[in-house]
Amino acid sequence: MSDTTPTPETAAPHRYTAALAAEIEERWQDYWDEHGSFAAPNPSGELNSAPELAARPKKFIMDMFPYPSGAGLHVGHPLGYIATDVYARHQRMTGHNVLHTLGFDAFGLPAEQYAVQTGTHPRASTEANIVNMKAQLRRLGLGHDRRRSFATIDPDYYRWTQWIFLQIYNSWYDPDADRARPIDELVRQFDEGVRATPDGRPWAALTGPERADVLSDYRLAYVAESPVNWSPGLGTVLANEEVTADGRSERGNFPVFKANLRQWKMRITAYADRLLTDLDALDWPEAIKLQQRNWIGRSEGARVDFPVRGADGGHGGAAHGGAGVGGAGAGVGVGGGVGAGEHAITVFTTRPDTLFGATYMVLAPEHELVDPIVPAAWPEGTHQVWTGGHATPAEAVAAYRKQAATKSDVERQAEAKEKTGVFTGAFAVNPVSAEPVPVFIADYVLMGYGTGAIMAVPAHDVRDFAFARAFELPVRPVVEPTDGRGTDPSTWDDAFVSYDAKIINSANDELSLNGLGVVDAKAAVTAWLTERGIGEGTVNYRLRDWLFSRQRYWGEPFPIVYDEEGTAHALPDSMLPVELPEVDDYRPRTFDPDDADTSPETPLSRNEDWVTVELDLGDGNGVRSYRRETNTMPNWAGSCWYELRYLDPANSEQAVSPEAETYWMGPREGQPAGGVDLYVGGAEHAVLHLLYARFWHKVLYDLGHISSFEPFHKLYNQGMIQAFVYRDARGIAVPATEVEERDGAYYHQGEPVSRLLGKMGKSLKNAVTPDEICAEYGADTLRLYEMAMGPLDVSRPWDTRAVVGQYRLLQRLWRNVVDEATGEVTVVETEPDEATLRALHKAIDGVTGDLAALRFNTAIAKITELNNHLTRSASGGVPRSVVEPLVLLIAPLAPHIAEELWSRLGHSGSLTHEPFPVADPALVQDETVTCVVQIKGKVKARLEVAPTVSDADLEAAALADPAVVAALGGAEVRKVIVRAPKLVNIVV
Repeated sequence: MSDTTPTPETAAPHRYTAALAAEIEERWQDYWDEHGSFAAPNPSGELNSAPELAARPKKFIMDMFPYPSGAGLHVGHPLGYIATDVYARHQRMTGHNVLHTLGFDAFGLPAEQYAVQTGTHPRASTEANIVNMKAQLRRLGLGHDRRRSFATIDPDYYRWTQWIFLQIYNSWYDPDADRARPIDELVRQFDEGVRATPDGRPWAALTGPERADVLSDYRLAYVAESPVNWSPGLGTVLANEEVTADGRSERGNFPVFKANLRQWKMRITAYADRLLTDLDALDWPEAIKLQQRNWIGRSEGARVDFPVRGADGGHGGAAHGGAGVGGAGAGVGVGGGVGAGEHAITVFTTRPDTLFGATYMVLAPEHELVDPIVPAAWPEGTHQVWTGGHATPAEAVAAYRKQAATKSDVERQAEAKEKTGVFTGAFAVNPVSAEPVPVFIADYVLMGYGTGAIMAVPAHDVRDFAFARAFELPVRPVVEPTDGRGTDPSTWDDAFVSYDAKIINSANDELSLNGLGVVDAKAAVTAWLTERGIGEGTVNYRLRDWLFSRQRYWGEPFPIVYDEEGTAHALPDSMLPVELPEVDDYRPRTFDPDDADTSPETPLSRNEDWVTVELDLGDGNGVRSYRRETNTMPNWAGSCWYELRYLDPANSEQAVSPEAETYWMGPREGQPAGGVDLYVGGAEHAVLHLLYARFWHKVLYDLGHISSFEPFHKLYNQGMIQAFVYRDARGIAVPATEVEERDGAYYHQGEPVSRLLGKMGKSLKNAVTPDEICAEYGADTLRLYEMAMGPLDVSRPWDTRAVVGQYRLLQRLWRNVVDEATGEVTVVETEPDEATLRALHKAIDGVTGDLAALRFNTAIAKITELNNHLTRSASGGVPRSVVEPLVLLIAPLAPHIAEELWSRLGHSGSLTHEPFPVADPALVQDETVTCVVQIKGKVKARLEVAPTVSDADLEAAALADPAVVAALGGAEVRKVIVRAPKLVNIVV
C-alpha cells in the first residue's frame, strides 16, 4: 500500500471503532455520574430525590456481594453483573423505580493472608482492591446507584452488623409462639415463677454467673464448648462448610482436625422448620431448594434412652465372637429407666421398629459421655479385637480419638472405607430386651448428626453390618427378609434393608411387634417407650448450630465484654461500633499444620490496651473493668443482611427504616414472603450464605424490625464462563495466549500441550481481563458478547475470536444511523414499508419478552435480525420511526452506543427512563400462515390462511382444496383433526 492510499480509518473517519467506542463510553459514564441517572429514590427520607420515580412500581435487583480480589476481574466475573444491569435498565424503561447497586464484602481470610505474606495492612490492600474493581466495573457501564454502595469494612456499616448480632444475642426462641422473643421476656418469666429454673431455685436466689449460664441455654447467640474444625496451619477454627471433602481448609488447603473449644455459636437449628417450610414461598431454582432441604435434613423418628451400667455395673464378660455379651446384670429389667447418678446414652433413630435388633452401640469419639463411662480396666473376657491392642480402655479411647481427629466428616462416613473403632469397656442396656450391649466409639458416627450416638442394628444397616463383621458382633434379624436369603445372618453377604416388610424376633413380656409392618411397629414401640419415660417420638435435623467465631484479626469485633467472673455482657448501642484497633502484628498464631494438639491464639488478644477496658455499661453497676471478646465474626456476617442496608445506607439511627424496608422488600401480591425481586449469583452459595442470610432475616422479622420474612424472593443462578486450560508434560499450566494450534493439536514453544475446558483464572494462565476486551472492541461489544454466548444459566466457553461478531453488529447499527465519511445522521423521515413495520414490531414483541425473562441471547438474535433487515432494505436511508425504536431496544444491552445514537438523533438528556417500545399486536402476527394438510400422515396440500382462522373454517377449506379432494378419491372421511392455523390431519 502506498503512502497516499487511504486506510479504512482515514477513508471513514466517523466509523465506529474501538477508539470511538472508548470516547463515547467514558463520556456517557461521566454524564450518568454527574446527573445521577441511576439514583433510585426512597418514598421519603434523605434518598427521596425524585418523588415522581418513587411513585412508580418498584423493582429491587441485586447481585451477590463481590469480594474485592487483588487479582482484579477477568471476563468471567462480570457475567452476572452485566445481566442484572441489562435487566435493571429494561425495568427502568418499562416504568419501574429500580434499585440496583453494588457493595463489597471486604472482611475475610484472603486479605489477612495477603497481609501476613506482604506486610501490607489488610485495610490498605482491601481498599486498593476496591478502587481497582470499581474502575473496572464502571468501565462496563453498569448502572448502579452509587450513593447506596458501601463495604463491610466501613465502621458505619459494621456498627449495624454488631447491632444485629446483639439483637440475636438478646433473643431466645419461644417454641410455643414459634418465633424469637427478647431475652428480657424470658427473664421476666423466671423472675415471676412462670418458668422454673433448672434446679428449681427462685431466680432471685441465683448468682449473676448462674443466671448467665441459664440464659445461655436459651440465647440465639451463645458460647459453648463443642467439637470444632481446628486448622493449626491457619490458626483458626472453621465452619463445616469451609472444610473440603478431603478434610482440608477451603482457604490455604491446610489439614483440619476436630478439637473441643469454647466458641460463639448461633442457634440456627431453632429455625430449622421455618427455613424448610418457607422455601415453598420462594421463586428459587428447585436444585437450590433441594440442597437446602438436604442440608437441614429433617427426619422423623424416636429418641431412645439406653441406661449405661459400665464394667462395674455387673454385666459380666464379653465372649469371643460376641455370642454372649454378659448377663442382664444389676437387676435391669425391660423398660427400666435411669437411676440417680447413672448415665444414659440417648439415640435418635428413624427405625425404632428395629430396636430389638440393636446388639451394640456406637458413640462419636467426641461424645461427652465417653470419658464418664470408660472403666479403669477391661471387663473380664473382652475380645482382643475390641481393644485395639491397648492395655486399658482409657488408652484405647485416647489413641483412637487422636486417629479420628485427623479425618474429615466425609472421610469418616465413606461407605467403602474399612470400619474402625474401639470398645469403651462399658455396656448399655437395650430398653426393650434388657440385654446388655457393648458400647464402642467409631469415626463413622458424627456429633454433627442426631445425638452423636447410634444403636447399631447390623442386620438392617449396611455400615453397622460391616462394623459387626469386623468386630465379630452379633447380627440379629428383626425385619423378615423378602429376597429369599433366609433368617440366618451368618449366610448373608450384607444387611437386609427394607421399609416394606414384617417385623420378627421383636417381643418381650409387655410388647410384641411380630407380624406388624414397619409403620405400625414404629407407632407401637414409640408409644411403649413414651409410656415408660425412656423415649418419645421426635424430629431430628442434620442442621447444626452455626459456628460463629474466628481467631482472626480481619473481621468484625464482637460487641461483648467479660467481667471479672467471666460473665459475658452486651455493650449498649451507644458504644457501637466496636472498631478494630490498629495493630502492628495482625498475624494469627499458626502452628505446625499437622499438629492437632494446639489451640488458637487470636491477634486481638495480644493488644492489651484494647482488650482491657474500664466501662460503665449503664446497668447500675457503675464503672467496672472488663475484657473484650478477642475472637472476630466470620466473613459471612457482613453478607447476612447487606440487602437491607442498600435500602437506607445513610441512616445513622437505624439499620434500615421500616418505611424503606416495606417499600422495597415488603410482602405483596405474588411475593407473600417479601424480599428482593431478583437476586443473581452463583449456585456455590446454595447453603452457606443463603441459609445464614435467611436465618438473620427471620430473627429481625420476629423482633418486629422488618416486614418481610425472607430476604430474596427470586433467585437466579448464572452459569460460568469457562476457558481452555493448557498444560505441559509436567501438568503445569502454560499461558493460553502463547499456545498455537496445528492440525488439531496444541503446542507451547514447540512442545505439545494438553487442552481441557475449565475455570478461568490467573493461576491457570488463561484469564482474559475485561480491560483487554474493552480496549480492543469497547465495553458495549463485551456486554453484547457475554450476553449472546448462550442462556444465562448455562456455563459456556470463552472465545476471544468470536467477540468480533458483536463488534460488527454495533458497526452495522452505527452505519444505519451515521454516515461514516461525514458523521451526519442519515435517517429519513419517510414511513417504512409494511414488511419493515412487521419486522420492527415482531422484534419489539420478542425482545420485550426475552429481556423480561433474562433470555438475553435470543433478544440479541432478534435485534441482529432487525438490524440486518434494515441494512438490506434501506438503501435510501433508514426511516426514523424504525431506527429510534431499534436504538431503544438495544439500549439495555449496549447502553453507551444507544445513548450516543439517541443524542445524535436529536434527543436531549439520557434515554435511561425513555419508555421501552411497545409492539402493535396487529403487526406482530403474519398476514397469512401456511397450513399443512395431511392424509395418512403424508402432506397433500398447503393452504395460506389467516392467523385467526377458526377450526371450522380451516376444516372446510382443507376438505374443499382440489389437491385434497383428488387425494381422497371419494374415500370416506372418518375424522378430521384440526390444529389451527397450521395443521389439518384427515383420517380416512
